[in-house]
Amino acid sequence: MKVTLAEPRGFCSGVNRAINILATTVKEKDEPIYAYHEIVHNAWVARDFQRRGVAFVESLDVVPEGAILLFSAHGVSPAIRAQAAARRLRTIDATCPLVHRIHMQIRSFADRGYTIVFIGKRGHDEVVGSLGEAPDATILVSTREEAQALEIEPKRAEKITYMMQTTLSVSEAAAIVEVLRQKFPNIQTPPHDGVCDATQRRQEVVRRLAPEHDLVIVVGSPNSSNSKRLAEVAREVGKPAFLVDRVEDIPWRELTPESKVLLTAGASAPEKVVQTVAQFLRDV
Repeated sequence: MKVTLAEPRGFCSGVNRAINILATTVKEKDEPIYAYHEIVHNAWVARDFQRRGVAFVESLDVVPEGAILLFSAHGVSPAIRAQAAARRLRTIDATCPLVHRIHMQIRSFADRGYTIVFIGKRGHDEVVGSLGEAPDATILVSTREEAQALEIEPKRAEKITYMMQTTLSVSEAAAIVEVLRQKFPNIQTPPHDGVCDATQRRQEVVRRLAPEHDLVIVVGSPNSSNSKRLAEVAREVGKPAFLVDRVEDIPWRELTPESKVLLTAGASAPEKVVQTVAQFLRDV
C-alpha cells in the first residue's frame, strides 16, 4: 500500500505552546492542577495529562478556591476570567496567540460601535470564548444559509465587520464572507479575519494532493474542528476521507493492498499516533 504523509501536518505552534505550558506546570507544581476544557481537542493528549494528574473541568464551580487553573488553547471569555478571579484561582493562560489576537480585535471593534458577524461552529470552545468578548455586539453565523437569512437593523448595519474561528475550512469561510458582502456591501474587512496560517497550509496540501490518491485519512479526534475540516476539504475535491483517532478506526473495508492513501493529521494530533497509523497501513 502506498502511503503519502502530508507535510505540514499535526501540531501547530499554538498547540505546541499550550501543551508545553501545561507540561511545564505539571513538572514544576506538586499540587492538583485543573484545566478549563481539554488543553487541545485530542483524546490522546487529554488522557496523557489525566494520567499525570491534570483534571479537565467544564465548570469552575468544581475547582477548589485558590487552586491552579489553566485556560486551554481555545481561549475563554471575560466572564470566565472574572469567575476565576472571584474564586482566587491562580490562572495560567495557554490561549493560542492567534485566538488572543481575534479577541482583541473583537473588543476593539465593539468599543468603536461596530456590529461583528462571527463565523464559526456553534458550541465550539473557541467560538464560545470569542463571542463572550462582546456578546451584545456579536452575531454568530455558522453556514451560508444562516448568513443569507441574517437580518440586521439598518442602524446596526451602518458599521459592520466580520471575524471567524481560526480552524474553519478556508473555502467554506470564504463562501460565507461572500454572502455577507452581497448582503452588506459596506462590511469592513478586519486586519486579521481569523483562519490561521497553519490551518490554511494543511488544507491547501490536502486540496493539492488528494486528487492523486484513492482516499484520505485524517488522524484526529472527533471533537477536533480543524481535523474535521481536513476531511471536508478532501471530500470537496471528490475523494473519500476518514477521521481516525486510533488504529482501530482505520477504514479497512475501503482499502486494498494497492490503495494510494494520503495521510494527514489535525493540528492537535500527536505525531506518534500518525506514525502508528502509517505503519499499520504499510504493513498490509
